[in-house]
Amino acid sequence: MINWAYFPRNEKIPDVCSNVVACFNGIADKIDSHANNEKISNEFKDSASNIVLSRLRPGLKDLGFKVEAGKAAVDKISIPVLFGQNGKPTKLFEADAYHEGFRFVVEVEAGRAVTNYQFLKDLFQARVMVDVDYLCIAVRNIYKKSQDFEKVYTFLDTLYTSGRMKLPLKGILIVGY
Repeated sequence: MINWAYFPRNEKIPDVCSNVVACFNGIADKIDSHANNEKISNEFKDSASNIVLSRLRPGLKDLGFKVEAGKAAVDKISIPVLFGQNGKPTKLFEADAYHEGFRFVVEVEAGRAVTNYQFLKDLFQARVMVDVDYLCIAVRNIYKKSQDFEKVYTFLDTLYTSGRMKLPLKGILIVGY
């Protein structure tokens, strides 16, 4: 089952975000993290985010996203953060997927999303990337009995509701798989 939420909650979800959710819904039966789902292989239950990203890749590419194809430097998606002499990028962060036209970054996480606060690193990096307006963070609904989607949702809801930290992003989509 795919869960999702869009922030800020007082704005309608943009079409590009709805299309990303549709990509997840299209492969939901192949990535569902609920422990009682018998259709999911044991390999997937303990897998890294790479399996989810590989299953998402065709749908995201159909939407016009560049998607990480592997761990080699040539296969990664690098987005500038800082520039130096002659306009050469001096600091880059990597993303799982990026749509230049929509200025949209997708990050797919698995077990370390909450345990190691990877979702916060994703948020920080998207905040400082050049030409990024939207961020999607995908996390497991459940990881080792932890309600990861709910935890990330609560964190982002608190962040937006408190109003004490302004983000330079137009919106954040969180997807639970």
